[in-house]
Amino acid sequence: MTEPAIRAGYDAVAALYADMFRDVLDDLPLDRALLAAFAELVRGGGAPVADLGCGPGHVTAHLASLGLPAFGVDLSPEMVALARADHPGLRFAEGTMTALDLPDAGLAGILANYSIIHLDPAEVPVAFAEFHRVLAPGGHVLIAFQTCDGDVPVPFDHKVVRAYRWPPGRLAALLRDAGLPEVARLVREPGEHDRFPAASLLLRKPAA
Repeated sequence: MTEPAIRAGYDAVAALYADMFRDVLDDLPLDRALLAAFAELVRGGGAPVADLGCGPGHVTAHLASLGLPAFGVDLSPEMVALARADHPGLRFAEGTMTALDLPDAGLAGILANYSIIHLDPAEVPVAFAEFHRVLAPGGHVLIAFQTCDGDVPVPFDHKVVRAYRWPPGRLAALLRDAGLPEVARLVREPGEHDRFPAASLLLRKPAA
């Protein structure tokens, strides 16, 4: 899916999306536990943490509540505007994860929470190369996504714009190829409001 289509799709539903997902973490204890573990791993160095594809900023704010110097980046200007309005003490910027406007090795951590799913499969390695570039040695990446069986990503009719479900092993292999080896993974069955199983991968850029 092209970036203009993704931007237009999320701009059109930004207010509704923000209302629907503002408190979503309240009902996701496993997701909160992973975010807490991620925060513990990256906290303390002082370097910032980027929430890439942050949407209305609810997870960025959660990371900040865990003591992280978190900021958000999103392709949709409407989402960024809502995030800034809802969380005025935090920093949000428009941007694309395939060409981040960030310096090399400047981040302690990266969160991509159900945001890589809209990238065409050919673009995913480009994004992962950017993750590796902007992450400091020893930094961590946490990625969440809808998952599937098999060896190849499967497109699905996401309610906003076309998306892909990924086999965890395939995505982990692409991350490893980008220099981000896997530390841990979690696969959970669909929740009450989910259509598909979900997976999370925790990766670490090797220390220099």
